[in-house]
Amino acid sequence: MYLDTDRMAASAGFMRAIGMRPVFEGPEVSIFELRGGTHLVLMRKDTVAPGPAPFDLMVDDLHATHRAFAAQGLAPTAIEARPAIDHEVFELREPAGHLFTVFSTHVSDKPV
Repeated sequence: MYLDTDRMAASAGFMRAIGMRPVFEGPEVSIFELRGGTHLVLMRKDTVAPGPAPFDLMVDDLHATHRAFAAQGLAPTAIEARPAIDHEVFELREPAGHLFTVFSTHVSDKPV
């Protein structure tokens, strides 16, 4: 996954703060690993239009994650229920202005 930023150091710090593992951090490109081996590549751009992130996040314990992000000063929105999709969600804005939606998990213990 790719995400543009005009604030590389701040965006990289945000990704570390929300639990992404740094693989490489540089002034033009930074790479982070998410659980399961998915990678996020931050690319420096001169200008970035704020708006919805091109992907969402899903966590095992939404309420604990919300508390942890709030305790770090990341200012998550209030948790809201989305009964139509059987999830709870909150949103979180990263330093370049991308708005992430964070969902409760739907992963079960059933084999794939």
